[in-house]
Amino acid sequence: MMKNKTRFSEEKSLKDILEDFKNKKTLSKGFTQMAIEEAWHSELGPAIKSYTVSLQLNRGKLFVKLSSSTLREELSYGKQKIIDMLNEKVGEDVVKELILV
Repeated sequence: MMKNKTRFSEEKSLKDILEDFKNKKTLSKGFTQMAIEEAWHSELGPAIKSYTVSLQLNRGKLFVKLSSSTLREELSYGKQKIIDMLNEKVGEDVVKELILV
């Protein structure tokens, strides 16, 4: 006997549905941007957050505008460490290059 397919035959958890929704190409970019901003603020702390003017992720390059030239110089020495830390926090390799302006 053949089982009838209904719209409920493929049950998914809410988590899976939200993950599918998030992974749509047009939405993924925005969620990734938000995740990177959240990771920047949580991993680098409130002191650096207060000097961060803007963050923009574009094609693997994270542009960070800082209001302190001294801080920009100090962070430039640890760029790769910051990239690795952000990618680990986000859970995927999205930041390839860090550009401090």
